[in-house]
This record gives sequence, structure tokens and C-alpha cells, in this order.
Amino acid sequence: MITSLKGAKVVVVGGSRGLGRVIVTAAHQEGADVLAVARQPEPLVELSGQLPGIKTLAIDAASENAPVSVFETLQPDLLVICVGAKRTAVPLQELDWEEFTRTWDTDVKASFFFCKAALSLPLSQGATIILISSGAAIAGSSLSGSYAGAKRMQMFMANYCQKESDRLTLGLRFLALAPMFPMLETERGKGAVEGYSKYLGISASDFFKGMDSPQTPEDVAKAVVGFATEPRVGQGNVFIVSAKGVDTMP
Repeated sequence: MITSLKGAKVVVVGGSRGLGRVIVTAAHQEGADVLAVARQPEPLVELSGQLPGIKTLAIDAASENAPVSVFETLQPDLLVICVGAKRTAVPLQELDWEEFTRTWDTDVKASFFFCKAALSLPLSQGATIILISSGAAIAGSSLSGSYAGAKRMQMFMANYCQKESDRLTLGLRFLALAPMFPMLETERGKGAVEGYSKYLGISASDFFKGMDSPQTPEDVAKAVVGFATEPRVGQGNVFIVSAKGVDTMP
């Protein structure tokens, strides 16, 4: 395990926008050698202009060949999977099957391919793999189809992969990190808040005020940096982030 991100190799999948972009920025500020991965090249070009020295790679993270291409570009000490499909915040009966399963076909699929590659290639001993999940995996998310179930699967996946790493003595750490509340600073979080507030017939600001200690993207990025450099022996593989800090899965 690394003790500092200075000089460490960090890959953020889904690193061009929203929370992923904030994590890229935090790792860059810590002195890491950072590779930001995303599907669309334009946001990556903008990001590299703002953060001189970072590497970028435009690729569909949910494609089977993505992990090999990414690891050939930069083999990480810290791998963060922060991909996120656009959600449609409406009741189940208003969704079609594609909308209902979208998170499985992006977030879960990318997590599956990258976790599989981390175990089978494998990544170097001491590498940490963090899957960005969601508090919806605990509380549910009735207006976003299978989103909550998909984010829960990422938690299961972190546990399954950790058991395999231990069984095969690979020396890898797999973690799932769940921001507890939607974040207005991100496109996904803003869409969720707007969707729920509209459904409930209240303003977005009133809905947001009802959240207890909502975290910011910076809170989550700080937690990612902390998990990369500090062991939490015996505390499990799934953690919740709020403005109050980091807690183990209840």
C-alpha cells in the first residue's frame, strides 16, 4: 500500500466530469501521476488544459477491452471507478427497459470489467481499487429504476473481489465508497434532487434542506485520498461518506 499520493500512479475512470473530475483534481494536487479516463474526448481536452501534466484517455469504460487499454497507458497504484450513467428520475411505470437498466449497463458493467482485470492480470501488490457507489444502495431510490440495486451490486463486488484477492494472495485492496446524498454540484446529483422535488411537489432547495449532513464532491475526493494512503484494517470494504466524515456500512 502507498503512504502518499506524491508520485503515485492514479487512474480515475469517469474522470472528466462531476465527482470524477474533483477526484482527478485532488489526486493531481497531491502530486500523483494521474490518468483521467472518459468516453468523450472534448471534456478530457478541457481538463488537461486546466490541469497541466495529467494524462487522458478517451474510451468506453463499459467495453471489455477498456481495462487492458487503460492499464497499458498507466498501471495504477490507485484505481477509482467513478462512471455514472445519466438517470431518469421518474416512477417505474414511466421507464422503458433501457432506462431501467442503464446503470447496470454502465456503472456495474465497467466495474465488472475493471475488477476482473485487476484480479486476472493482475495489478501490482498493494494496489487499491475503489468503486464509487451511492447511498441509494442503502436507502433505495424509487424514481431511478434499478439504480439502487446496481449501486448495491458494486458493494457486493468489492467484497467478492477482496475475498478473491485474499484467496489468491494478490495483495490488492477493493473498496466501495458511497456518497450518502445527491450532490447538487454534479449533474447527476442535481438531476436527482430536481426529479424528487418535482415528484414531491416541493422546491429543490426545500428537498435539499431535508438532507442530514449532505457531503460535497470535495468530501468524497478527500475520502478517496485517505483510503489510498491509510489502512482501515478490520473495518470491512464498504464505507459511507457524509459531511460528518466516513463511516463503515451500517
